[in-house]
Amino acid sequence: MNRMAMDIGSWSPRMLSVLRAMTGLLFLEHGTQKLFGFPPPPNPGPALLSLLGVQGILELVGGFLILIGLFTRPVAFILAGDMAVAYFMRHAPRGFFRCSTGGSWRFFSASYSSIFLWLAAVFGVLTSSERVPAPSNSARPETSRRRAAPVGGSSRWKQR
Repeated sequence: MNRMAMDIGSWSPRMLSVLRAMTGLLFLEHGTQKLFGFPPPPNPGPALLSLLGVQGILELVGGFLILIGLFTRPVAFILAGDMAVAYFMRHAPRGFFRCSTGGSWRFFSASYSSIFLWLAAVFGVLTSSERVPAPSNSARPETSRRRAAPVGGSSRWKQR
């Protein structure tokens, strides 16, 4: 049982990376649809400096950065706020229950907001392309491992 728990725990960073990459890819798709018309949208694309145009730029750039794992935490935080605003401006006024508002596709902005907020909160540097290799133990000087300890009951401190 303990061995199985260790095996599942070792997959956690990998699955978090898969969630990050797939969410970024799906979000990138929304941006390409708004800006480039691919995949073909049901309505013509918005003007670049309109609210939907700026949303398309955020989706394109933010989705790409989330996909490759660069600046994941700040980008995910910005996109979480962006999707929360989108939900409250566009979808919430039509009704709280998603079935009564025309289908489940309106639920995506709330889902994206939750996923991005979660990525911003728990996504570590371990699973992104921002990872910087830590120096090996042999590269550290021995003086960096000093600890202060009291000497024989006096108030002076000696370094070990």
